[in-house]
Amino acid sequence: MPVGLIMLSAVPVIAGAARVAELSGGATVTADNARFFAAPVPVLVHIVGASLYCLLGAAQFARVFRRRRPGWHRAAGRLLVPCGLAAALSGLWMALFYPRPPSDDVLVTGFRLVFGSAMVGCIVLGVAAIRRRDIARHRAWMARGYAIGLGAGTQVLTHLPWMVLAGPPNGLTRALLMLAGWVINLGVTEWALRKRPTRSPRTVGHSTNASAGAGPAGQPRATW
Repeated sequence: MPVGLIMLSAVPVIAGAARVAELSGGATVTADNARFFAAPVPVLVHIVGASLYCLLGAAQFARVFRRRRPGWHRAAGRLLVPCGLAAALSGLWMALFYPRPPSDDVLVTGFRLVFGSAMVGCIVLGVAAIRRRDIARHRAWMARGYAIGLGAGTQVLTHLPWMVLAGPPNGLTRALLMLAGWVINLGVTEWALRKRPTRSPRTVGHSTNASAGAGPAGQPRATW
């Protein structure tokens, strides 16, 4: 699973790295990138936060690694929470204050606001759950937040067939293809969370002390 998640993250991470190089290398300002040059901090925060969140977060779903190195698992979780919040909040800022590209329907802005806010909510609820030592709810909320954060990777897959058959999508078509990426991720996550029953809503004893847990595959022990 971690390998698959990293592969799904690869294209948006590479695209983000290219954007950072563009902004730091003095590239020519065009109509497509002018908004990023006018206010580079939000997009840089978004790229760094989202890249770390997606790549490092993938390792959290390696059950064997979690069990063998629970200390690393907890430490990584403490880094992933601010990274995820930074990615989501900067994404909300960009959706609200960057000029909307001509290829984006107004629905795209609405979808970004909905799913960005949902990602923040999932992470906050996941942190609140682990503070109550509620492992099952912690696992579920953090998996949902990660699914939303990984939406850009799945959106590459939803866009690719359309681009091959009909060219670059825009307007309503692009909005619906982006929506499909988030919906697919959340649908798969909900299915995986329900695939295997958890042992108990709360984990006590050794499992709580070790903070061991599971990811979206539904393993009964997940802690970020």
